[in-house]
Amino acid sequence: MTALSRPELEARLRAILAERYHDAHPFNVRMHEGRLSPEEICSWVRNRYYYQTRIPIKDGHILSKAEDPAFRREWVERLHDHDGSQGEVGGLELWLRLADAVGLDRDEVRSLRYVLPGVRAACDDYVRFVESHDLLASVAASLTELAAGGIMHARIAAFEKHYPWVDAAGLRYFQTRTTKAPRDGSFGLGFVLDHARTREDQERCLAALARKCEILWRLLDAVEAAQRPPRLAPHALVRQDPVDGRTLVVLPERAVRTSGSADEILALCDGARSREAIASELAARHPEVEALPEDVHRFLEEMERLGVLESAR
Repeated sequence: MTALSRPELEARLRAILAERYHDAHPFNVRMHEGRLSPEEICSWVRNRYYYQTRIPIKDGHILSKAEDPAFRREWVERLHDHDGSQGEVGGLELWLRLADAVGLDRDEVRSLRYVLPGVRAACDDYVRFVESHDLLASVAASLTELAAGGIMHARIAAFEKHYPWVDAAGLRYFQTRTTKAPRDGSFGLGFVLDHARTREDQERCLAALARKCEILWRLLDAVEAAQRPPRLAPHALVRQDPVDGRTLVVLPERAVRTSGSADEILALCDGARSREAIASELAARHPEVEALPEDVHRFLEEMERLGVLESAR
């Protein structure tokens, strides 16, 4: 295949962002229209922090692949942007200030205990992608920065208009990204246009950017799903095994045997509590079990897959 010209490659990259960037995800649309509850805002802030913690790790992998000192001098600024530098607060701290502003406990957020399994998987996939791909593809995956400035402007306006209960000081992270994201995106785009000279390399870059968009979409899918309240499916009947007294959930074509904590989880699936609320309540009951929130979410997902549970909305 003939290589694309620089304008053609740039147009293809920007078309991917126009079609697949997560600004069009239903969760982000509802956020910007002012239709998220405080609980949904808090869930997003708590979980998105995990993504923020992965970005410096991802950037460290990119730096380790680069042999050009000029590239490293430019790219290392991204680490400073997130981790902070002398005299300047970094993005990780600014995100924790956002957590403060929405009423979360920053130590709980920083502990990562309540990060959703789907969020963790999506973010870890991004780190693994960069770790396992060459410098060119890794930089191409970062080109979501080209669209990040726009979504930050929309987000600031949405919070100021629709979520006045959020302390304005907490919006500082978004404000810094309105200038830093376009700067980073411009540098990354220039690198890709300069170095993706063959059609094979160009297609790899396009695929990398599409993959990153898919990862961001998956993150929001997980956050949105966690807010749905599960309830017992109409065709699922709860019975006690007459032999050992354990709980049986009888379905049209199978029976699912549960016990112990599973029974405790199912008892909270009343169609009123969200998945996240159920996990939080059980974690409060059993603080000694560190991995309990993640285990609860995985159990609920499996029960929905088996048809034991359904979403109440």
